[in-house]
Amino acid sequence: MGYSIISLAREFGSGGRIIGKELADRLGFKYYDRAIIQLSATKSGLSPEYIENSENGKPSFLASLSNMSTSAYVNSGLNLQYSLPVNDQAFLAQSEVIREVAREGNCVIVGRVAGYILRGDPRLLRVLLYGDKADRLDRIVSVYGYDRKSAEVELAKVDKGRAYYHKFYTGLPRNELSQYDVVLNTTATGIDGAVNALHSLIEV
Repeated sequence: MGYSIISLAREFGSGGRIIGKELADRLGFKYYDRAIIQLSATKSGLSPEYIENSENGKPSFLASLSNMSTSAYVNSGLNLQYSLPVNDQAFLAQSEVIREVAREGNCVIVGRVAGYILRGDPRLLRVLLYGDKADRLDRIVSVYGYDRKSAEVELAKVDKGRAYYHKFYTGLPRNELSQYDVVLNTTATGIDGAVNALHSLIEV
């Protein structure tokens, strides 16, 4: 199909970052996760920590604008960016960075509703990764270094924050399947199986 941009939406603990990095390495693509954060921080003047945490928090922009398309908002010429609440400044900066890196193609972008921001691009493959709660908790403990009690709290917190962020900026629930081209349960596939499946599809 000629896919050269892969967006990976993911549940917390589903292995999205690991899968994204391994897939990018195998394809010879650039990998964007924390790099998006740093580039967005430079563009907006906000701290990298704030940019990183914004995806897991509750945006504060007026609900009346929540259904405006990202492209119309970013390209509106209204010069509103620096009068916006900081969550929305972070979103606009990330949107611009995601569009910039996507122009070059051959990239894997993790999170930050990249699939929505780049929707309509024929080069784009939109992927959602999810998993069973128990499996995700095991990964949060064994790979991310949380203890079991804090892993439970963090999973609930991050899932709720990401779902709110997604709904606010896209107008759609995160689990609305029409937004994705591929949906994988990483509990069933494992990390390697998910990478293999996506690689096979992209290389067709």
